Amino acid sequence: MDRQQISRLAHAHPPIAAPLDDDSVRRLLAQAVPGDGARVLDLGCGGAEWLLRALTGHPRLTAEGVDVSVSALDHAREAAARLGVADRLTLHHEDAARFVAPHGFDLVLCVGSTHAFGGLPATLAAAREHLAPGGRVLVGDGFWEREPSPEAVESLGDLDDLPTTLDRVVADGWTPVGGHISTRRELDDYEWAWTGALAAWALDHPADPDRAQALETATAHRDGWLRGYRDCLGFLCLVLRPTDT
Repeated sequence: MDRQQISRLAHAHPPIAAPLDDDSVRRLLAQAVPGDGARVLDLGCGGAEWLLRALTGHPRLTAEGVDVSVSALDHAREAAARLGVADRLTLHHEDAARFVAPHGFDLVLCVGSTHAFGGLPATLAAAREHLAPGGRVLVGDGFWEREPSPEAVESLGDLDDLPTTLDRVVADGWTPVGGHISTRRELDDYEWAWTGALAAWALDHPADPDRAQALETATAHRDGWLRGYRDCLGFLCLVLRPTDT
């Protein structure tokens, strides 16, 4: 079982691959989508859940998603067909960091996928290249709520605290116009869903040759969360506009 398949199974419930509940997603989209006729891009879209929700809420919106996972993109196509929005959704199977479009976008999203670019600053630099005049960026990434352990840093990388994260975003030429800091409930619900969905799949498929790996991965992830980063990791979403337009 490869990493992409594990991620798809672990993010089955809920399909938003980030610690955000439905109300938070709805509010962020309301802040970020600049209008019904907007053109939206999601870099590292996974199953394109952000785009699907934006499309169903805005009947003239068009969207494009980029991801390296074939199975996630296939799932997105099936969901788009069920929702009746497939004609307004274009999906690209490629590395989000190498994606080039012939036009700009009114909203560029990257929530929980900044690792594809090597971190938040590089993600924002890439998003700027795709942004149409007057456009916005919706980005989501982790931060340290308190001093992390060496194990947490090894697992999740060298993140900043919340004030430093905002300072660096502003210094990089962005102005926050909206955002959300995930609650403890959202963070815990996400981790329980991630480990629970993967473990449940393994228990439901006792004869599958990947069963043992799925259970081991779920157990290792849960252990890393509870013993490593639960007490120090936060998650921040920002709606940004370029300061100099």
